[in-house]
Amino acid sequence: MNRAIDVWAQPANGLLRERVPEVARLFEKSGSGHLLDQRLSPEQTVALMDEAGVEKLMLAAWCRPEGWAISNEEVAVYTRAFPDRFVGVATVDLSKPVVAVRELERAVQELGCKALRIVPWLWKLPPNHRLYYPLYVKCIELDIPFCTQVGHTGPLMPSETGRPVPYLDEVALDFPELRIVAGHIGHPWTDEMIGVAWKHDNVYIDTSAYLPRYYPQPLLQFMQSYGADKVMFGSNFPQLSHSRCMTQVQELGLKPEVLDKFLSGNARRVFKL
Repeated sequence: MNRAIDVWAQPANGLLRERVPEVARLFEKSGSGHLLDQRLSPEQTVALMDEAGVEKLMLAAWCRPEGWAISNEEVAVYTRAFPDRFVGVATVDLSKPVVAVRELERAVQELGCKALRIVPWLWKLPPNHRLYYPLYVKCIELDIPFCTQVGHTGPLMPSETGRPVPYLDEVALDFPELRIVAGHIGHPWTDEMIGVAWKHDNVYIDTSAYLPRYYPQPLLQFMQSYGADKVMFGSNFPQLSHSRCMTQVQELGLKPEVLDKFLSGNARRVFKL
């Protein structure tokens, strides 16, 4: 079985319902509402990964205007416990640009984080907003990717910030050296997202928050042809279980070389793991 690198996940700390209540509806509509309150230790998380065939889990911190939901330090508890299995993805307080840049640098240099992730709908600010731009420069300096969300929001929040065009397209034009990983496929603007990934050498797509049996046909076609180097596996764990995702990935019938790139090869290259 091909072992996967899951590029979009967060610790199952049992506090998501309390700290990010907007995601409760997303979990419930996915049939995983009971997982919102589940607390898994690093050891328990690794056991689930082993069971499903997941090699590495990229765990992200969460910050919102009201405060921290999952801190970079909380993520570091996992990466310190199992440095070969967990990869930290930092976040920052977008509203404080100077503090944010310093926190990103600390998270990478002291905590070992390998990327920055900001979820635009939490801030109601699209990724071409001026507050993001100092962070893009710092990502380039630190040689790490910027991860973000595209497409509609599962939570009941405005979806406009998730449009690939014009927002992400403009960022890629302004920062051709910035590696950008756009999570959640981009539906209902999947074709836009594919177009932006094709247009820009530095833009990639991850499939988080969608079970493989629901991947849009245009994305599958892209993965199996001229976009083989552009798409990475993501789950949005704990929203989707790795066992369900990995079983369904095998059912897609991808060619072995495409499957290898999708599950791990592209992530290893883009995140420099």
